[in-house]
Amino acid sequence: MTVTTKPAADAGAAPTGRALSGSLGVTAIVFMVVAAAAPLTVIGGAAPLGILLGNGVGFPSMYAISAVVLLLFSVGLAAMTKHVPKPGAFFTFVGYGLGKKAGLASAFLALLTYTTIQVSVYGYIGYLLNVTVTGLGGPDIAWPLYSLASIALVGILGYRHIDLSSKVLGVLLIGEVGIVLALVAAVVFAGGADGLSLAPFEPSHVMSGSPGIGLMFAIAAFIGFEATAIFRDEAKDPNRTIPRATYVAVIGIGLFYTLASWGLVMAWGPDNVLGVAAEDPGAMILVTTAQYLGVVGEVIINVLLITSMFACVLSFHNVITRYQHSMSNAGVLPARIGSVHAKHVSPHLSSLTQSITAAVCVVIFAVLGLDPVLQVFTWFAGVATLAIAILMAITSAAIIVYFARTKKDGRLWNTVIAPGLGFVGLVGAAVVIIANFPMLVGDVDASGTPSFGAVSAVLLGLIVLFPLIGWVQALVIKKTHPAVYETLTDAISG
Repeated sequence: MTVTTKPAADAGAAPTGRALSGSLGVTAIVFMVVAAAAPLTVIGGAAPLGILLGNGVGFPSMYAISAVVLLLFSVGLAAMTKHVPKPGAFFTFVGYGLGKKAGLASAFLALLTYTTIQVSVYGYIGYLLNVTVTGLGGPDIAWPLYSLASIALVGILGYRHIDLSSKVLGVLLIGEVGIVLALVAAVVFAGGADGLSLAPFEPSHVMSGSPGIGLMFAIAAFIGFEATAIFRDEAKDPNRTIPRATYVAVIGIGLFYTLASWGLVMAWGPDNVLGVAAEDPGAMILVTTAQYLGVVGEVIINVLLITSMFACVLSFHNVITRYQHSMSNAGVLPARIGSVHAKHVSPHLSSLTQSITAAVCVVIFAVLGLDPVLQVFTWFAGVATLAIAILMAITSAAIIVYFARTKKDGRLWNTVIAPGLGFVGLVGAAVVIIANFPMLVGDVDASGTPSFGAVSAVLLGLIVLFPLIGWVQALVIKKTHPAVYETLTDAISG
């Protein structure tokens, strides 16, 4: 990977012709990051698996617990955005707190996180489009072709101004959230299968089954909310917009997931929901919708499942392109990637780079004969889940160190207590995810028992390799391009 020999611009702005701009408000940014969390995909796909493999009836409580942990993380994140006016998010914040080498290592881990979650969903959307089209009597087109078509459409939207993407995401998000709320309302109106109750939040149910696996599925569902800071340069009033968007996103996602999964449990009753999930977790949301909203509701939610995944990959595409843009302006990716389109004011070359990356990954998966759901989706979503927990834990530590050193913010809750509690929660979550990683990626021994084998080793190895690449590159830049190194993330020490 090459680096630029020209030092980055002044700390307050990117070089001329390389700065992003826009007037995104809280609502637009929330739409983009919540769309990345793919609410309908989570409730339709992850929630049934969380019920089945996790803590059964108590699974909805895992969303509430995850929301609390991530809200604590968000307090420190919001404080940091006011004192570090940069759009690099993890890359910049870790650099300011823990130094340049750690910042660059986290940047590469972030690229791995968002790329793997994006390509995992491309696999799933290719499969779903194939099943839907053939189910309607259409031609049986291989899933990779559908995935590549999706990449092309996302690439077109990502190439243009961010306002277009935000409008598309807004429409799609309203549709998927609306159908889920309609389903919950129908369940409540009907009184559920066995009456309405708070059984999912009773301690005996919360701790039943495998709560660690349940927590793993729950945290995975939040991936994307933390990316609000990456849109700083395109926000209307970043010092207010970014913190508000972050709080609204995590609270909104947490409440929505908790309510929707509670409705799913109530739809079948605490005594029956586990059996229904075991029959066919992938079809659980469709069966539930058919029972409470009829055939029309089932058709609508099936269509919205596809648009939910499309909204997810479009949102992550925008996040990745802006990460690459920030890294390019810092001098650690090729200079051209940081270019901004004269008309669309978008990181168009970064968008093209990401589209090509995703397409190459899909082609490789197809050549290797990987299953789009059981392998592409499950394996790489597992990588992203663990990587994001590690990233947020490192960022929490960086926030605490930064404010302890600079004394720029004397609010103990915002700069020490909340991020400290978030750090403990995220480290605990990372440990749980690692312990259960073989089950998440389907890595089993000859007897069918989950165990750390070749698949787990390769995928966990990626989480070690990528930040190591960033760390080594920082050392190389320090030696060969000291001027560039001094401007990396504008860190105070390194």
